[in-house]
Amino acid sequence: MRFDGWIAGLGFSGGTRVVLGHWPRTPLGPFSDVMVERPDGERLLLAPSREVADFVAATYVFDTVRIVPVDVEVDTDGDGGGGGGRDADAGAGGRLWSVTAGPLALRFTVGRRGGLGLLLRAVPGALATRPAWCALTDGPARLLPGGVRTRGSAGGGRREWYGVRDLHAIAAASAAHEGDDLGTLTPVTPPVRFGFGSVPRKPGLARVVTTVDVRE
Repeated sequence: MRFDGWIAGLGFSGGTRVVLGHWPRTPLGPFSDVMVERPDGERLLLAPSREVADFVAATYVFDTVRIVPVDVEVDTDGDGGGGGGRDADAGAGGRLWSVTAGPLALRFTVGRRGGLGLLLRAVPGALATRPAWCALTDGPARLLPGGVRTRGSAGGGRREWYGVRDLHAIAAASAAHEGDDLGTLTPVTPPVRFGFGSVPRKPGLARVVTTVDVRE
């Protein structure tokens, strides 16, 4: 099963770390979900439907799963006009992302593409998303701060590959959980513990095609 979209990883000074998955093209239809790790270690999944919640919870590990409306608005033209962010290829063209997921409210601004993003963009998409290429890039990915992996064993014995095609820094962010301000934007430390790998330590938005082998 292939999931085509974006992953944003952010840390906040209050100790909460947030991972947003925004998936315009998937076997389950378009959806977004949010994984939250609280300062006390609680791992929370906010999913928009039972079908999505069951699939994600069978692939990753959570202490709490909540089914809530998850809305993502991407300002694709810089004028605050929204647009819903349905096009996976246009995601980073939206500088301002606004996310509402049950008790979580999140806003972040996408910054410039760095050197790593330029390298990732240079790899042809047909190659970058192949499991064999993801396996090859797993070694270099482990050198990045934050416990980054591009392949591994997910929950329930499933195997998973991340084909990363682009990367932008996140320049600014604000978030609240159940009305409480989570603080200022910080590195994602300690690494999140939802699956076999974390997101990069530096807050960023990655263009990703995720392949999950669900065969028993």
